[in-house]
Amino acid sequence: MEAATAEREANGGPGKEMSAPNLAKAFHATVDRMGSKPAVISGDQSWTWSEIRKQAAAVSGGLASLGVGKGDTVALLMDNRAEFMPTDLGVATLGGVPFSIYQTSSPEQIQYVCSDAGAKVAVVEKTYLELFMKAKEDLPDLEHVITLDGDGGTMTFEALCEIDPDFDDSAADQVDPDDLLTLIYTSGTTGPPKGVQLTHRNLMSLVSSVEDMIPFPESEDNRVISWLPAAHIAERGAHYYLPVIKGLSVTICPDPKQIIAVLPKVKPTWFFAVPRIWEKVKAGIESKLEGEEGVKKTLAQWAIGVGKQKVQAEQKQVKGEGGGPSFLVTVQYAVADRLVLSTMRENLGLNEAVAVNVGAAPTPYEVLEFFHAIGIPIGELWGMSETCGVATLNPPEKVKLGTVGPPTPGIELKLVEDGEVLVRGDSIMAGYRNMPDKTDETIDGDGWLSTGDIGELDSEGYLKIVDRKKELIINAAGKNMSPASIESEVKSASPLIGQAIAIGDNRPYNVALLTLDPEAAPAWAQKQGISGDDLADLAESSEVRKAVDAAIETANAKMSRVEQIKKFKILPTDWEPGGDELTPTMKLKRKPINEKYESEIKELYS
Repeated sequence: MEAATAEREANGGPGKEMSAPNLAKAFHATVDRMGSKPAVISGDQSWTWSEIRKQAAAVSGGLASLGVGKGDTVALLMDNRAEFMPTDLGVATLGGVPFSIYQTSSPEQIQYVCSDAGAKVAVVEKTYLELFMKAKEDLPDLEHVITLDGDGGTMTFEALCEIDPDFDDSAADQVDPDDLLTLIYTSGTTGPPKGVQLTHRNLMSLVSSVEDMIPFPESEDNRVISWLPAAHIAERGAHYYLPVIKGLSVTICPDPKQIIAVLPKVKPTWFFAVPRIWEKVKAGIESKLEGEEGVKKTLAQWAIGVGKQKVQAEQKQVKGEGGGPSFLVTVQYAVADRLVLSTMRENLGLNEAVAVNVGAAPTPYEVLEFFHAIGIPIGELWGMSETCGVATLNPPEKVKLGTVGPPTPGIELKLVEDGEVLVRGDSIMAGYRNMPDKTDETIDGDGWLSTGDIGELDSEGYLKIVDRKKELIINAAGKNMSPASIESEVKSASPLIGQAIAIGDNRPYNVALLTLDPEAAPAWAQKQGISGDDLADLAESSEVRKAVDAAIETANAKMSRVEQIKKFKILPTDWEPGGDELTPTMKLKRKPINEKYESEIKELYS
């Protein structure tokens, strides 16, 4: 990577040439290479790459008979399941544009995105058919609803695949790199969802960039787990596009709440998760250790402590502030790893991972340091739907904690006067669907995309994200603060705290709304002899309040006076992904939260 210029610009260097002109042709090359190897594993069933190609061709044949061709959009509404890969590929082979809908969507939301996309065909899992058919009442141009796992639409998935099962998938030869590949709809918390238009060139450039920075073994047994919503670019990029192009087998985890249990069964080669997952795993490990006694507990705490010493020394070395771990720490760590840490990694199922990443929201520094200490070098990455998911990435061999890494090959970054990050490269979207004015506001005439994120660059081009430009807290005295940074400190202070939102814009001081962790809080209460595990009851408990109060004091001690939380409210509920407070990938919906809890916030300032 080329060095930064005056710490205002960074360049990931030239990107590689595309390995194929489109996704379908890249998939065909994977089938030629991997034919009889497992492509998709779901429960006790497994499909080879050749079998997936045959099913994708049957989907193409069926859809072609319904009039789907180049540029036509097809809506997909389904959980993580084996049929997703051949269905999406079947559309893409025709030059069509498949797009996924969040499973938590209301009929009104489904209607909006299908109307905006101009979909005439949809493939819908039976579970969501009733919702979808309500939306279809206001979708006069949507002609065909293909139903998975039953009937009720206009045709079953099985019937679709029987129309022309021997379809010639050389139709992919007619798909150009700059043809649309998919639409990714933004969460729409500050207005109508925007349809991010991504091309085959965008996708192929992204995969080439990641491939350059993550050294996947030359093996036919590389593995990932599909568990995030397919409507999010993180799932499509990490657990679909990359595996299809690189030949990684995909294990389906249909219930995202079970991902931690699935990890040891799969032992993925690459694993990506949002910050909340890593926070919960850390809390689980620490809670389990707290329940141990005697030598076992002491040994584990010593091993993690040695690991942290090693990480802290390594981070000083990476930043040019020290010479790395001492001989004593190195020896102690080798012993700690053999006796304790290697078993921890194996129990988690991450002992065979060549890269482990986190993104989509800020990750507390203490969480990153903890996993590095036990030998899982999590690297933060950064990007957005508009950049095809990834624009910067910490290389596994040189992770700088607290940064999201340098730009990937083919990506340029620059910071403008107010610190906003601008990005340019082949993975930048073609524009927003049906929103030319919004596209022009976001991408200038030279191809620079305004991300809306405020950042800082170091001398090696590593980027640190401060916060979203529109989400910065500017208090009554005019002081700018990052709510994400404050929330990170608060959540790191105690496993009792599940979610936190800092509030203080145009206010004299900061306050916070908190939720209790639905797993850690009842377990903690039981150890304290507090009966019951209902979150509403625990939120009213004086003992819980006292423990959370101590956590807030701990967090405040790490922040400047103006950033500190002066008052807080523990809410008697949990916040679920896709609900009123969180996006499906667990980002805070700040404006809706402020509106929903207006009375609670007013009370904190009374």
